[in-house]
Amino acid sequence: MAGVATESWWSGVDRSGLGARYGVFAVLLIVIVANAFLTPNFATVRNVEITSIQVVFVVLVGTGMTLVIATGGIDLSVGAVMGLVSVLVFDLLPYGPIAVIAAGLLVGLAIGAVNGILIAAFNVQPLLITLGSLISVRGLAQFISGGRKEYFQDPAMHFIGLGRIAGVPLQVVVTLVIVLIVAFVVSRTVFGRQLVAVGGNRSAARLAGVPYARTIIVAYAICGMLAGLAGVFITARVGSSDPTNFGVLIELDAIAAVVVGGTALSGGRARVFGTLIGALVLQLVTAAMIMNNVSFHYSLIVKAMIILVAVYLQRGRAR
Repeated sequence: MAGVATESWWSGVDRSGLGARYGVFAVLLIVIVANAFLTPNFATVRNVEITSIQVVFVVLVGTGMTLVIATGGIDLSVGAVMGLVSVLVFDLLPYGPIAVIAAGLLVGLAIGAVNGILIAAFNVQPLLITLGSLISVRGLAQFISGGRKEYFQDPAMHFIGLGRIAGVPLQVVVTLVIVLIVAFVVSRTVFGRQLVAVGGNRSAARLAGVPYARTIIVAYAICGMLAGLAGVFITARVGSSDPTNFGVLIELDAIAAVVVGGTALSGGRARVFGTLIGALVLQLVTAAMIMNNVSFHYSLIVKAMIILVAVYLQRGRAR
């Protein structure tokens, strides 16, 4: 009887759903354990610190991207926002770090909000709107700066880039706090439920009285704002502006982290912690292969395989 009961219980479990929800955690555990045995100096405090610092930008951008993808959208402009913000950071240095951070957040928020307004008002494909935004924002950054890198020495920015709180890098602390806040908003607030409703079934959400346009605009505005913060962080860490290279292709890394983390590209689901774990998985795979003197090209192939597995699990969940 016990065996029958056990079989009955397990047969009622949505195993594809379990895979989509917890599979990324299992993958992270496998990557860590495998590399602890196979990769020299992998399981060290220094390597953990380096990994956490390197993954900050993808986690920040990916957290915002999670909200956008949950609505069924996409944002290709986040990397260009980082490049533009880096130029503004340099220009605003004389006004102090508060002005620099505020400007970075506001510029990113404004660009994201414009993307959201255009998408919601004209019902245009997000891919087209944000692709146009990518080109125009990157062009604006290069126009303002003349396409030049500008180096600087500033104690306050040095602390933002390389400072620590209780021995932990400041940027890592801030990023984790943001992830916690966004995860709470998504799982415990009305906006989080509206976000998922819009992505799950737009027509039904409208009929139910969900403010479709406002939800879309807020999601893109938050995504842009976090990209702006990532722009401030990378400029502070490197000690220079770079309108051409900062943020290039980060949108692809962020989308990959979101998908690996369990947020469906079709919308209707937002897993913020999953995005964090997905970013760590991809970063650890890349770092481990570099540490084992494996060509970077092979790491791209492995990451592609991980993404394909994540997409397959999502397919099972949708079915």
